[in-house]
Amino acid sequence: MSNDLNKEANELNKGVNDLKDEQVQLAINNSNDEQSYWSNVKRQYKKNKRAVFAIYVVGFLALIAIFADFLANEKPIVCKYEGKISAPVFKGYMVDAGWAKWPKQFQNVEWKDLDYDFAVWPLIPYLPTNLDFRNDKFVGPFEKQNVKSRKWRHRLGTDQLGRDVLSGMIHGTRVAFLVGIVSMTIATFIGILLGSLAGFFGDNELKTSRASIIFGALFFFPAVFYGFTSRKYDINNFGQFLLSLLIFFGIITLGIFIGKLFKKIPVLGKQVAIPVDILITRLIEVVVSVPVLVLVLAITAVLSKPSILYVMVIIGMVRWTGIARFTRAELMRQKRLEYIEASKALGFSRVRSLLKHALPNSLSPVFIAVAFGVAASILIEAFLSFLGVGVPVETVTWGQLLSASRKATDAWWLAIFPGFAIFITVTMFNLIGEGLTDALDPRQKR
Repeated sequence: MSNDLNKEANELNKGVNDLKDEQVQLAINNSNDEQSYWSNVKRQYKKNKRAVFAIYVVGFLALIAIFADFLANEKPIVCKYEGKISAPVFKGYMVDAGWAKWPKQFQNVEWKDLDYDFAVWPLIPYLPTNLDFRNDKFVGPFEKQNVKSRKWRHRLGTDQLGRDVLSGMIHGTRVAFLVGIVSMTIATFIGILLGSLAGFFGDNELKTSRASIIFGALFFFPAVFYGFTSRKYDINNFGQFLLSLLIFFGIITLGIFIGKLFKKIPVLGKQVAIPVDILITRLIEVVVSVPVLVLVLAITAVLSKPSILYVMVIIGMVRWTGIARFTRAELMRQKRLEYIEASKALGFSRVRSLLKHALPNSLSPVFIAVAFGVAASILIEAFLSFLGVGVPVETVTWGQLLSASRKATDAWWLAIFPGFAIFITVTMFNLIGEGLTDALDPRQKR
């Protein structure tokens, strides 16, 4: 009897081990398939020489944006003054963050006039806001300039106020990349969120109780009152705006939670389908129907205090529609595949199936939309800066430099250099988007 039990136990252990081996092998095969897919995408992308060149150009511009303070600055990178070695550029980061203060010998000084023991200066010893009154009123890059040495020469000329154009170009690169990346990060989050809900749940699969809907609707008006009205909300204070949003959504969430307490009542506990697909689709159509520039101009006109942060947020909140459409379409295809049906049959929740399986396999088209979206965002910011809308006067951007050329048509350097930078950057991101479109196309030969 004991031998029979041991024999059965051994056979059972062998069966379990075989099943584990199959699961491990399946996981390895899936991993290999995924690696093979992305390696094929990488190989296909490398075939597009223009797209590869665009990657290198964008990488070079990104380095300029990251190290702008070390390339163009009125402060030396490293210096020795009064027997002490310091790094004023690094120190500037600490001072701006509120973590340190300038020593007395460096407070309210002209950095270039100090008598250093030694100093390592940036390539361009000017900030974009520095005014050189000896070279104001549009001094060209090849004209005679009133500088004490060649090191202080304005290599791309100056504008009407004597600001260095090359320094403005370098720091304008940082502004352009920040606007493109931050705005598309916001747009990507909104687009993926809404596109996922619309594509995966449709109009019939996301259900909640009547009580949750009723109490959520009842708490909507108190949420508006306590979130925005009673707080005397200032639209120009971004921190207060975020706090108002948290209060608004917190009160609505509280209403939904209270509604769940009434689920035991038959009438209120009945499950009702939420038509998220049709609601989000109609929202996309409304946003798309209004021209982006008109919508951005209308929103920025409401803001009494210009801020580049608001420009990023506004662009992100109007550029999400393309990403939402891509995500919705891909998830509508993914949810009909066998592995989603299998996860449903195994009892996994729909949210887990969405987040762990369907969504990661649906993000490929989003990369294409993001690449084109960054280019469009940079172009929108340049247009707003050109018009002098939404961007603070003290923030030097490519569009602002280009706008300055209208005051002096003979100052050709103010039109050519910023215009060429905008053209190159937008074109490179568009080429990256085209390269991703071809590389991710399943009809292409691998």
